Amino acid sequence: MGAGLIGREHAALLRANPRVELVGIADVSEAAQAVADEFGVRFFTDMREMLDQMRPDGAIIALPNALHVEAALACVERMVPCLVEKPIADSLDAAMRLVAAVEEAGVPVLIGHQRRYSPDIAKARQVVRDGTLGRLVAINAMWMTDKPAAYFDAAWRRLPGGGPLLINLIHDIDCLRFICGDIDEVMAFTSNAVRSFEVEDTASVSVRFTGGALGTLLMSDAAVSPFNWDTAAGQALYFPHQPENSYHLAGTKAALSVPCMDLWRHETEAGHWQHPLVRQHITLDGSRAYENQLNHFVDVIEGKAKPLISARDGAMTLATVLAIARAGREGRTVAVSEMLT
Repeated sequence: MGAGLIGREHAALLRANPRVELVGIADVSEAAQAVADEFGVRFFTDMREMLDQMRPDGAIIALPNALHVEAALACVERMVPCLVEKPIADSLDAAMRLVAAVEEAGVPVLIGHQRRYSPDIAKARQVVRDGTLGRLVAINAMWMTDKPAAYFDAAWRRLPGGGPLLINLIHDIDCLRFICGDIDEVMAFTSNAVRSFEVEDTASVSVRFTGGALGTLLMSDAAVSPFNWDTAAGQALYFPHQPENSYHLAGTKAALSVPCMDLWRHETEAGHWQHPLVRQHITLDGSRAYENQLNHFVDVIEGKAKPLISARDGAMTLATVLAIARAGREGRTVAVSEMLT
């Protein structure tokens, strides 16, 4: 559902995977007919009609944010498992409506935070959970890049619900939740000074994790920079790979940089700041995040696995980002729990 930028990429991934067969594309745009023709599948302008006629085993929802819940509910009503591109919804009310429907019906819904399937993110989570870093103390994350003017020809990207907090930083928030645990409180400054759109183009954020660690995030889609996971990890579908680090995790025993995966620690446990650090590179398996995500979705459809990020989990990531947006608007510390009451 949806034949835009990411929808076309999903279609290509489906066509390349021997475990699945792409059978239909639904999109209200006439231009999407050409995409369906390119992939040799049936084209529908009504997603419900596609679901009713094709009766698919699963569906991928790659529509604008505001349409995610409507499309997912259409799948849930027909007992069709679905993968919903992030964010789960453009509002928390809508997200929780979907969560309630999913949990009542028992239909698996997977939220498309694809970075969780990247080997660097999975390994970082393991390193933290194994205690290799000791007690986690501080986290720094960056996501900065320069989007071209043509990117904003799509009006929804310039309007509330479509800014880089919900389009981009939400990925980093989800990664940090996945690696480091839930976030309790946030503070933020946001700015739209570069483009003067209704949505932000830059934000600086401070967070407190449930486990006590503190974190900072710096985000901008109007700044030239290699410091973003999309290009740094080499996992993005349509960006050049430029090796760098976008996350730094520091604990009482060691520090880890991601995605280059260098682990820094002292030679002995008695070491401290006046002693040299030893760098150890962690080798990854070379797998691809989007391919891993699709294979996991197939496992979910076949009943072999539960969603790595459920609708409720996706709603918590959304709640955290919306808390950041509120903190920026109101100039105060916001507890994520406020968003859930």
